[in-house]
Amino acid sequence: MKTKLLLKKIFQYFLQGLIILAPIAITVYAVTALFNFIDGILPPLVERIFPHLMGTDAEGRSIKIPGLGFIVVILVVIFVGYISSSFIVGKLVELFDKILERTPGIKLIYTTIKDFFEAFAGDKRKFDKAVMVSIESPDVWQIGFITREELHEFGLQEFVAVYIPQSYALTGRLYFVKRDRVRLLTDISSTDAMKFAISGGVTEIDEEHEIKK
Repeated sequence: MKTKLLLKKIFQYFLQGLIILAPIAITVYAVTALFNFIDGILPPLVERIFPHLMGTDAEGRSIKIPGLGFIVVILVVIFVGYISSSFIVGKLVELFDKILERTPGIKLIYTTIKDFFEAFAGDKRKFDKAVMVSIESPDVWQIGFITREELHEFGLQEFVAVYIPQSYALTGRLYFVKRDRVRLLTDISSTDAMKFAISGGVTEIDEEHEIKK
């Protein structure tokens, strides 16, 4: 009996430690993987173009400074964002954008990736209007985000496009829903709504935030 209680206690401690360490470990792993990915973008290009720029070690291999590639890539992105605001560069970017959008084969890849990033940032953000939407039953509601207010090109006059994220996944589903089956969430930020939906409803929402009709 004592052995059983001891094993049960050990198992409880294991679960408690797992609850504490798992989120930390996964977050550190994700951040580290992202850092290494970005940090590894530039060095191979520099090594091919300027093979002796960074020098070599005793074995003749190019010297790599951890973090340098990451810093340079971030600075390049900031610099491109800065100069793109100027009139001349902005027009060149717009011209290049139109060329890619009209190039067969490349068009599908480029426009899809471009729209994806613009949905999360910039002036064309799509996931900033959180709603509750009834899809399968009048008494069952899901958290979603309005991505299109008008659907005339689909022949739908009273419908909106609603994206519903799936719990514990980076995927979701798109629905065309009548406006009267959508309730706008005015007191919950889109970030909190997204976290609540992706976490399967386990994420806490501040007490002052309430879901209104």
